[in-house]
Amino acid sequence: MNVLLIMADDLNTDLATYGGPARSPSIDRLARRGLRFDRAYTQYPVCNQSRSSMLTGRRPDATGVLSNPGRNPMSPHFRERLPDAVTLPQLFRTNGYVTARVGKLFHYGVPLDIGTGGLDDHKSWDIAINPRGRDRELLDRVFTLVPGQFGGTVSWLADDEGDDAQHTDGIGAAEAVRLLERFGREQRPFFLGVGFYRPHTPYVAPRRYFDEYPTAGIPLPALSADDRARVPKAAYRRANAEQDAMTDAQRRNAIQAYQASITFMDAQVGLVLDALDRLGLADSTIVVFTSDHGYHLGDHGLWQKPSLFERNARVPLVIAAPGKARGATTRALAELVDLYPTLADLAGLTAPGPLDGQSLAPVIASPTREVRDAAFTQAYNGYAVRTDRWRYIEWAAGAEGRQLYDLAADPAETRNLADEPAQATVVADLSARLAAYRKQ
Repeated sequence: MNVLLIMADDLNTDLATYGGPARSPSIDRLARRGLRFDRAYTQYPVCNQSRSSMLTGRRPDATGVLSNPGRNPMSPHFRERLPDAVTLPQLFRTNGYVTARVGKLFHYGVPLDIGTGGLDDHKSWDIAINPRGRDRELLDRVFTLVPGQFGGTVSWLADDEGDDAQHTDGIGAAEAVRLLERFGREQRPFFLGVGFYRPHTPYVAPRRYFDEYPTAGIPLPALSADDRARVPKAAYRRANAEQDAMTDAQRRNAIQAYQASITFMDAQVGLVLDALDRLGLADSTIVVFTSDHGYHLGDHGLWQKPSLFERNARVPLVIAAPGKARGATTRALAELVDLYPTLADLAGLTAPGPLDGQSLAPVIASPTREVRDAAFTQAYNGYAVRTDRWRYIEWAAGAEGRQLYDLAADPAETRNLADEPAQATVVADLSARLAAYRKQ
């Protein structure tokens, strides 16, 4: 089996296939020929932490990657803690596959690092391609809440002049198609990672995608009493003054831009999937689509990342494996750290060294099966566990607050039940699970 791993950046489950408001016909099409995981979770809802965990198969406390790079764009690097780690693409590389990266797989600073070399290129990839399009050159036109800041700040631009093929993700899609054509000609087994930069800020896409989402039709999320009071404080630490000061019109413009960027990115995914079909590679290629973490768009009064609420921890995940589940969905819990053992399992490869995830191959073969009863996410000094019914969060082992949500009855997480006497047994059980997780 070949592997095509497609990743979006900062994408939540607003996709149409998940019942969301963003049009995503290409990803929807992939879901119809594979398995959609309805409850998949990141291990750390920030780019570097999540991607390092996913691509090494180790949890963040094992990789030691607990922050985004500062002045040194190559640090923290998982090889500082795990120098001999065999990454997911490296496993395939050492087993005779040609491994190729287009765009963002490991961490990149967006937008300023677009077009530069990537983390771990030498050991993980035979081929590394770094597209750079007009979106990288138009930063002076971007509206941003903080002048001069783009990647970590709500910011957007509807491009009135450029078309898809001139944007970084359009160039990346074209490069991925050329690689698929080459691999098809050479008849070489391949592991191709295609990392799109959208919908990461700044939300930049051609104007026509913005036109699909009139702002008059965009609802703004309601806030709970805890959201308005920001209790517990640790859960809302990423709220900031410039986001609080946004007008309702700006909020709708930002949501419009995010959704437009999703649909633009989805169109580029479609180009890659079309090439896979045209070249006759679909029947011999495992296709995975996912994102590094979820994303806030004003829900809970938060924007972007990171938090430990469901919307930030949950990720889209679609796996289309030839001869396996087709057009199916599963409620089985999954973690991004499970992708490494899953792809190794499906390809018949044995990974050296320890892995912290579990293979999802049994679920892909039979979507009603489960391989885990809990999924874990961490951020800052907080840890969260998601079970079939509950999301439980502890900040500083409970010293800075606890949160418990009954997601079956309260999917929007509006009522914190952590201090309810009736839930004391649930809290004790889930707290013990988090304590055991932290000791791993």
